[in-house]
Amino acid sequence: MSNELRQQAIKLLARREHTRAELARKLAGLGTPEEIDAVLADMESSQLQSDSRTAESFLRSNASRLGASRLRHTLKTRGLAPEMIEEQLAQADLPDEMARARAAWSRKFSAAPANPKEWARQARFLQSRGFAGDIVRRLLKLPLEAEGE
Repeated sequence: MSNELRQQAIKLLARREHTRAELARKLAGLGTPEEIDAVLADMESSQLQSDSRTAESFLRSNASRLGASRLRHTLKTRGLAPEMIEEQLAQADLPDEMARARAAWSRKFSAAPANPKEWARQARFLQSRGFAGDIVRRLLKLPLEAEGE
């Protein structure tokens, strides 16, 4: 049975990096908790699975378009410890929050909000991406031309 578990875990990891908690959840119906734990320990010891590598991969592919709170929340839901999340965010070479918000905003919108309804729509978009309220207000108050782009 553990060989089947190992094969299934390798298939999952071949698609994308998974945290230990994600793999345990996906393998839950396929074996006993002890078997799953043994397979996951083996995967970690052979460097096939790494929570820190999973976090690095996620940050590398998503940090340019998401705010810090959304990045933290997503990593937390994937089963990473808060200390590891903060460590990975600190190690990641991320542009500042305002620059990331501006990049996400400019990919979606071509002009500053012209009326309160449009302002609210753009603000909701940025907040859904995990950008803080003060960043959203500052960005929508002084759009692209105000910062010399």
